Amino acid sequence: MTIMKMKKISVLFLGGLLLANISCKESEFTEAYPDPSKIATTTVEKQFTGVLYANKDYVLPAYRHYFVTLRTSINHYTQATGWVNSSGQYVPGSSGVEDVWYNYYNMLAQYRELQRVYASRPADQQADRKIFMLAAAVYVYDYTQKMVDVHGSIPFSTAGLLSTNGGDYIASSAKFDTAEGIYTFLLDDLKRIATELNGITLNAGYQKSFTTQDFVNKGDVTAWKRYCNSLRLRILNRVSDVESFKSRSNSEIAEILGNATTYPIVETNAQNIQINVYDINTDINSKGFQDGLESAGWYGNTAGKAIIDNMNANSDPRLPILFEPGANAAGKYIGIDPTATEASQTELFNAGQVAIYNRYTLSRNQFFPGILINAPQINLIKAEYYLRTGNDASARTAYETAITQSVQFYNGILALSNATGITGSPAPTAATAASISAYIAKPAVSWASATSTTDKLKLIATQKWLHYNLVQPYENWADIRRLDYPVLSFQTDISNNQTLPPVRWTIPGNEITYNAANYATVKATDNLITKIFWDVK
Repeated sequence: MTIMKMKKISVLFLGGLLLANISCKESEFTEAYPDPSKIATTTVEKQFTGVLYANKDYVLPAYRHYFVTLRTSINHYTQATGWVNSSGQYVPGSSGVEDVWYNYYNMLAQYRELQRVYASRPADQQADRKIFMLAAAVYVYDYTQKMVDVHGSIPFSTAGLLSTNGGDYIASSAKFDTAEGIYTFLLDDLKRIATELNGITLNAGYQKSFTTQDFVNKGDVTAWKRYCNSLRLRILNRVSDVESFKSRSNSEIAEILGNATTYPIVETNAQNIQINVYDINTDINSKGFQDGLESAGWYGNTAGKAIIDNMNANSDPRLPILFEPGANAAGKYIGIDPTATEASQTELFNAGQVAIYNRYTLSRNQFFPGILINAPQINLIKAEYYLRTGNDASARTAYETAITQSVQFYNGILALSNATGITGSPAPTAATAASISAYIAKPAVSWASATSTTDKLKLIATQKWLHYNLVQPYENWADIRRLDYPVLSFQTDISNNQTLPPVRWTIPGNEITYNAANYATVKATDNLITKIFWDVK
């Protein structure tokens, strides 16, 4: 969607949304932000919010994202959910892939408009509003990495410029940038942004404006620094096994972790980067999560056998917070075996034996935040880095800290819930510190029980899988492909050319049709079996 599906480009649509107070009443929200189609001008401040808003349904858990996209693709490939086998199950649904593609390029168009509006301002106004540009770039680059991680090469550097080019569709046809080239750009620019954020000072007026417009970090510049540097860590770690990136990965991670004052990162759950829901009667809510997971008969919230077996075997304190036993399972947690026959899978499900994701914690929790980066994730990245650089003690500390933080993270999510009175299912209670300590000491979890670097990396990979589950699906799929662990078994689909889960998504058909000349440069690798460049194991 670099140029298509923008005949009525929504530059002013999202740019006109000014979330002055996300805890306001719905009527106040409507009054404060008039019909965007009638807004003739935008500002840097409003356009910044437009960038954030364009992507909100792909950060906050929304119906279409979970039901149309994730339910039939990524959540199967990671076995975060269980499902009944069917022909063609390893071919990502075109509608779901298109949804993500279109949303990304709509957001990118908002960002390009922000760049255009900013560039048109005098130098003194640009200086005052610099923070909006830096923060927007970090947010856009986060989504950009996800897009590269599922597609590989995508249009980026010249994409989203239809408005900038005065509506000239031909001039706005965007080239495909290589995945490696985009990663290099992101790392270079995020390093620049980290430096600029350290030198930024906002006067009282612009601090208030930034706080008003920023519904991600509420104007907290330090939080944007943590977001920027934590995103750098995530990208650097993703390429840590790529020969051409190895040196940069290790040196820059060392620089970030060794200079907490200069390069602050997310260290605690209190510092997590996420879109918080304050009032479910505004547009910032997670009301769509329920139908996205629970739509009857579609297996959106059913448990997979591998994740349930792991949690059962190790008395994982997250188990009752994340899952509910099947209605007729007598309190037992049972998952669907992906290698079983369709008939036996269906029988198990129809008998009410299959566990589901906990409705109090997840699907009916309308205050569920939009997760971007959190402390358990960062500590698992740190554990990987310390392990591969020979610092076993620091790796163990980061690993065990991540487990503790993961359990506390889900305790915190449960505490936010407004779900009540779910028939046949009592609300779970928070995990205790004692249960966390006992879990960390389990032989299959304990760092001390692992005797080799490979075994310790498997421990880290397993905890990533458990922590991410269906809450951070893109991170989950990326790390499973990169680390090749946990090893998950699938039924071979002999009735389709794609017999097992893919390693990437393909480019949507509309992009192929309307950007044909540029698409031709990547056509040879646009298939479900060509690995993304960082997937080298």
